[in-house]
Amino acid sequence: MRRPRRLTPKALGVLKALMRSPGTVVTRDELFAEVWPDTLPTNDVLTQAVTQLRKAFATDEDAGTMYIETIAKTGYRLLVPVSVVDEARGLAETEEAGADVISDDGVPRPVTGVPAKRVDSPMRRRWRRIRRYVLLAIGLTMMIALLVMAALLVQRERPATAVEAAVEDGTRVIGSPERPYRLITASAGFETYPTLSPDGSQVAYEAGMPSREGNVIKVQTSGNAPARVLMDTPDTYSDRFPKWSPNGRDIAFARFGPDGSCEVLIASATGGALRHVTRCDGTELLSFDWTPDGRGLLFGSLSGKYAHRGIRTFNLASGSWSALDYDMDPDSFEYAPRYSPDGRWIVFVRNPQVGDLWRIPAGGGVPEQLTNDSAEIRGWAWRSDSRHIVFGRRVDSEARLYELDTRTHTLRDLGLDDAQSPALSRSNNMLAFMHRRAQFGLFKVPIGADGPGVPERLFASGGRDAQPMIAPDGRQLVFSSNRSGSYSLWWADLQRPESLRPIEGLRPETRQIPDWSRDSRHLLVLGRDEHANPAVFEVSPRDEQIVRLAVPAAQPLQALYGQQSNQMLVVERDRDERMRLSLFDRTTTPWRLLGSIEGVSQARYDAAGERVLFTRLSASGLWSADAALTPQSIRQVRGDQPSRWRYRSWAVSGDGQIDYLSNRADCATAFARLSAASSDTTHCLDAERLGTGNGFSASPDGSAVYVALAVADGSDIGIMSLPEPTTSFFPAFSNLMFMKGKDPS
Repeated sequence: MRRPRRLTPKALGVLKALMRSPGTVVTRDELFAEVWPDTLPTNDVLTQAVTQLRKAFATDEDAGTMYIETIAKTGYRLLVPVSVVDEARGLAETEEAGADVISDDGVPRPVTGVPAKRVDSPMRRRWRRIRRYVLLAIGLTMMIALLVMAALLVQRERPATAVEAAVEDGTRVIGSPERPYRLITASAGFETYPTLSPDGSQVAYEAGMPSREGNVIKVQTSGNAPARVLMDTPDTYSDRFPKWSPNGRDIAFARFGPDGSCEVLIASATGGALRHVTRCDGTELLSFDWTPDGRGLLFGSLSGKYAHRGIRTFNLASGSWSALDYDMDPDSFEYAPRYSPDGRWIVFVRNPQVGDLWRIPAGGGVPEQLTNDSAEIRGWAWRSDSRHIVFGRRVDSEARLYELDTRTHTLRDLGLDDAQSPALSRSNNMLAFMHRRAQFGLFKVPIGADGPGVPERLFASGGRDAQPMIAPDGRQLVFSSNRSGSYSLWWADLQRPESLRPIEGLRPETRQIPDWSRDSRHLLVLGRDEHANPAVFEVSPRDEQIVRLAVPAAQPLQALYGQQSNQMLVVERDRDERMRLSLFDRTTTPWRLLGSIEGVSQARYDAAGERVLFTRLSASGLWSADAALTPQSIRQVRGDQPSRWRYRSWAVSGDGQIDYLSNRADCATAFARLSAASSDTTHCLDAERLGTGNGFSASPDGSAVYVALAVADGSDIGIMSLPEPTTSFFPAFSNLMFMKGKDPS
């Protein structure tokens, strides 16, 4: 007898499959399914198993092919007959141990002394597969749990301060909690538009002077040391919008003249060495910043005499302009463009009236939208990592600071109340911002032939009241306010002051005043639904009924009653980010579009003139169209006012008069009654108190206006060290955590 040969379990499995059907072809797929279940073997493993069997059967005269035949491209066939012998049980028992042998007579026999195992039944194989899946699921669950725990550790709350630790048990009173920031100015006026030196040690900002009209640029350390004036500003001129150079040696700023002139200048950060850069438009929408190498200035869109649409760079050495090549809509106005610290990107605000942040490669290309809120963005700045942006935006009755991750588009509330105009140092995490905690009250101002009379305060409170809208009946007034602690819409009958109450179940939008129906029974109010999406509601204030309207608009921004009760005018932004004014018939489902005008930023319906008045995104001025928005009826009423920035500061009285509020150096709130001619007389409505810019209303007969004026105001510069941004492994998880905090909308 020749030496026994050892077989692998897989080779023996192939033999078993062939032995069950001797003389019959067993395909390769059948062999794979039985011997190699739940795997994806190659043809080589089957060939090796058959080769091993043939070597076991081989004799001196044959290589084993007389026992197993290969059927080309199909499978294999066992050529010899099979009979059951007593030792077959031993063959099965020794299969898993890998100790099977085949003797010279071709009959499998167990090796003496090798421990036997039970037959591998189908139920046993099924149990092993189930066990593998269970163990895999447990492993994946543990891995996910570890990742979530790691994310929570990264985003964990900061350690308790000494104050928090001391008062944790509620038994000690040691004073007010410490603010995360310091106010480095403490005057009674306004300090605005801060900019930081690259190392964060100095702050330059715009400030008023009690001894003169107009503003100057001041510089001081980030401590509370006294400030110094950067340059002597000529009388009746105003220096604004300081920008610190990347090397910390110079400060660029704009100088506005009394005749509407404007020029951009550069001065040494230590004072002196003043040099002229370029002429500019004299509007509040002037915007510029340094290029990363400090050799040029990056400008946003310009209007007026030096108008230019889009972003471009001014080379300081050559005095030449270079326009950025990128996709831009005809109605778009680009504001506050800034290079990222690494020079790869330019981020800007598109159409600041209803603004969002956009990003383009520094060399030009296709813009990418970073936010989608049509918000009032109050300044923004890059972090030094060129990934995160800090920006201010109006939320209800205040402005707050948020941090945006430009890769994941996730937001984080920085927890700073009444903060805007952020500035960040380039080399560390110093943050400067404007802190303004104003209180606004409602006033009725009589308008006579000689101009405004003395403002009369309505509904005194310690909150912030805004957007007063008088009804056509002259009795009812609605306004937005946080006087009760939460932001709401309030209603009152002016003949019964005790009727003042909030309208429950509605959170109004801060950007738009409501619109009364002709019969003074209903209001159209822009607000947010339960998912924080913009929506239009029709409110019956006396009955306290609120109905959401099925407005067929992707993002409604304003809603007005049309000429007929079944018509509605809607200012909307569509899915392609284009603004338009649309007229709908709401008696059909869905509403039927009757007409539209592109590029509209704000609208009012003039019932006396049966016309629609509107402003545009692309330019200052006022336009009109007939009640049906017929393209042939569009006419320009004014070319200068309202300005593009103050596009909501106008109202139409019941008799068709157009009133406009603005400000100037010698008057905080100025009033003008606009006409088709540009020879209007502007009166000072209030020399000291600023009016809100988000809307007012005129009485039906034009004898009075209802405005919100600041009863306590002023701003200071705050400074703090900003913590490093937390980058989540899961953007969706970050958004969930954010939603548990303050609603950013």
